[in-house]
Amino acid sequence: MGSLNVNRNVSDAFYRYKMPRLMAKVEGKGNGIKTVIVNMAEVAKAIGRPATYPTKFFGCELGAQTQFDFKHDRFIVNGAHDAGKLQDLLDGFIRKYVLCPECDNPETELMISTRKGTIHQGCKACGYYGSLESNHKLNAYILKNPPNLNPAAQGSSLTEGKRNKRSKNGGKNGEGGRSSSPEDNNSELIVEAPGKLAEDDSNDNWAVDVSEAAVRARMQDLTDGAKGLTIDEDTDKTEKERMDIFYNKVQKARDSGLISDSVTIKEIVAEAERLEVKSKATLVLAELLFDDKIHLQLKKHRVLFLRFCHEDQKAQRYLLGGIEQVIGLHKSSLLPKVSAILKLFYDADILEEAVLLDWASKISKKYVSKELSQEIHNYANQFITWLREAEEEEESGDDSDDDVEIEYNDRVHTSTLKAKPVLPVAVKSNADDNEDDVDIDAI
Repeated sequence: MGSLNVNRNVSDAFYRYKMPRLMAKVEGKGNGIKTVIVNMAEVAKAIGRPATYPTKFFGCELGAQTQFDFKHDRFIVNGAHDAGKLQDLLDGFIRKYVLCPECDNPETELMISTRKGTIHQGCKACGYYGSLESNHKLNAYILKNPPNLNPAAQGSSLTEGKRNKRSKNGGKNGEGGRSSSPEDNNSELIVEAPGKLAEDDSNDNWAVDVSEAAVRARMQDLTDGAKGLTIDEDTDKTEKERMDIFYNKVQKARDSGLISDSVTIKEIVAEAERLEVKSKATLVLAELLFDDKIHLQLKKHRVLFLRFCHEDQKAQRYLLGGIEQVIGLHKSSLLPKVSAILKLFYDADILEEAVLLDWASKISKKYVSKELSQEIHNYANQFITWLREAEEEEESGDDSDDDVEIEYNDRVHTSTLKAKPVLPVAVKSNADDNEDDVDIDAI
């Protein structure tokens, strides 16, 4: 199946941190259908985390129960799930629990304080040390099951050490008994799934923690059921309440003047992910960061919008709704410049061609009145027409390497057609950038 970069945002073929491509197999049918992650032990070893962590993370994200068969290295998520989807979820786990927030290297380890209920992360590459930024539901499980094994040992049976201790004790504690030493409390893992995991497991020496704390944790897991573990009360709030929390976060960052700082951008993205409003967050960003100087503000906040809109067409559609609202608030100055505004977002790689063409195909009153939406679309028609014609010319010119002349507004521009053609848009420039403005009439 080949290997992947642990941080899949890194495209370097010589990136030193590799992991196997995740392999999944669907078994059973009906209510008993389940997905076995065939090579989870190998993947866990590559990322330096217990295999139970990403498996449980999948369960939390998918609202499914998980099962751990340590003897056979079988890590199971109830339901039928595609390997590609699980691989994408694994990227989310790696981003939250493996990559260093400072240097983005995966040379980190988790340090758990069960007494204080805290999780800290330390990086061997850059020396970073701090509390875990993520506030995911998985945190509760990690606190109950700290990573007590050397990452290099991951991939072997996670209960091997406990079985060896039992054999040395000669069964003094009886069948299924356990040593009372403090070390055992750290070496055992809880079997997370109810019922049988395999037909032949009845006589296995499973290391099941039956301490009082583990029993309470187990009962809580059964109560949570398919909803997974809950640690963040904000995620249980309504979408409007979560959007308000995100609004306040962005507003404080804007007012502090640090919103363009790379660390602040990471915090804003993490907050949107924590509140599960990442796609819709672009509505809030447009409201707080844009006004009648939108062409200047876009340049300032381009990186932030890319973090939300890159390869997320849903976020782009919400952003278009936010742009409509901004245009409605500054109608007199921005309405005549709609084509130029859309062109700026297109050139900045924030809005994709397919999303723009889909938006142009219908009038919506979701964000502004139907009458205003119609006006905005009318003023956008110049850009949309150019976009469609450029697409047609690009398709017709795919078989030719000759230069193509595009005549627009009585001016001839000769260029080789590329993936993104050039629409001439004039921008007035003064000594003070704050006075720059888009002049749609110059097109």
